[in-house]
Amino acid sequence: MSAPEQRLQGCSRRAFLGSVGAMGVAGAAGCVGSGRESGGGTSASIAILSAGSLQNALTNGLEPAVDVPVTIEAHGSATVARMIAEGKRDPDIVSVADVALFEQPLSPAWHSVFTSNAVVLAYNPDTEGGQRLADAGKKRWYEPLANGAVDIGRTDPKQDPLGYRALFMLELASRYYDDASNLEERVLENDQIYPETALISQFETGSIDAAIAYRSMAVERGYEYIDLPDEIDLSNPQYDEEWYATVSYSLPNGREIQGGPISYGSTIRRMSDAALEVFDVHTTGSYLDEHGFVQREQFPTFEGAVPERVMEAVGRASGANTSAKQPDSRSNAARSANQSRQRTAPIEQSSAVSDITVLL
Repeated sequence: MSAPEQRLQGCSRRAFLGSVGAMGVAGAAGCVGSGRESGGGTSASIAILSAGSLQNALTNGLEPAVDVPVTIEAHGSATVARMIAEGKRDPDIVSVADVALFEQPLSPAWHSVFTSNAVVLAYNPDTEGGQRLADAGKKRWYEPLANGAVDIGRTDPKQDPLGYRALFMLELASRYYDDASNLEERVLENDQIYPETALISQFETGSIDAAIAYRSMAVERGYEYIDLPDEIDLSNPQYDEEWYATVSYSLPNGREIQGGPISYGSTIRRMSDAALEVFDVHTTGSYLDEHGFVQREQFPTFEGAVPERVMEAVGRASGANTSAKQPDSRSNAARSANQSRQRTAPIEQSSAVSDITVLL
């Protein structure tokens, strides 16, 4: 546990949270970008603009663990990237569910890779469709989906990585199983799409029986889920280049996103002591494990010209590899090769399950 976590253990400090709308916004939009450093001090609040799948973990895990007020706004990561690129938001810290979005359109000078996830099938066992999925299990889950016996929910691939990762999973599954051809065509319909921050809550309304979701989303809500094989759940770096990378999706701006292991990234856009304190706990805190994210021994790793202040702040708390202190002047090809080597490290998945139940 880091120093900020220890200092505030047992405290009930909460940043202001507005009502969650259709886009799943937590906190007042006008607060985003409000964190400032003045005269060597820190502002009253640090603003985080984040992937929707991080919302519950940040609200219930990060906020109580830092000695700084935090405001959080959450959307699909592609939407987060567009909002910043178009000047609609100016947060202190931005965190996305796919580091590819840091290459374009955000293009920060540096970022950390701090956690991962897995695509699963979350389901409501109290519905007929959910029970059909449970009966099919890990080996035959695709059959009730392809037969239309389960009302499935997913997110919009134009808005967030989970949406296009659902497409990746179904395409890979069509290749992986001998009798599961054309799953995208057989399973997907336009009325299945919901905002990422409201996807799992559709179980309560009875709108869906199951959802193509992240493992963390199912764990946070305490719902049953089917673990998919590593070959299709996008969690295992060993299947990166020769398998995951064979699928892709084109965003509305024409950017092609290639399949790969799920990687969450974060960067500080407005440097201050307060932002460093929040970033430290955000990228190294045990709350990520407790909320069902996939942790690996080498997290966090860094890419780009990482400021010395960042490495000092994170290194003190996490023992991070300080080799990333110096700006990375290698070619794109060399960086890509290094990233591939990092991604092939063994995975250590946690089975910890949070007892926190919140509404997305």
